[in-house]
Amino acid sequence: MLTVIGAAIAVFTGIGAGVGIGLATGKTSEAIARQPEAAGQIRSTFILGAALAEATAIYGFITALALIFLK
Repeated sequence: MLTVIGAAIAVFTGIGAGVGIGLATGKTSEAIARQPEAAGQIRSTFILGAALAEATAIYGFITALALIFLK
């Protein structure tokens, strides 16, 4: 029973990643609107940050699956 609760808590990392990527997308759009000449550098930095945030969500998901199926 505690493994299922732990898995549910591990899945909540996806919420944090979603909120973080959403905020970063908004700030990236604002930055590109203010400095269009730096769009390439801003975009590449955003993609790196989004990938790291998404990796955190994937780690949480894998942890949840491991807790459920590898008792």
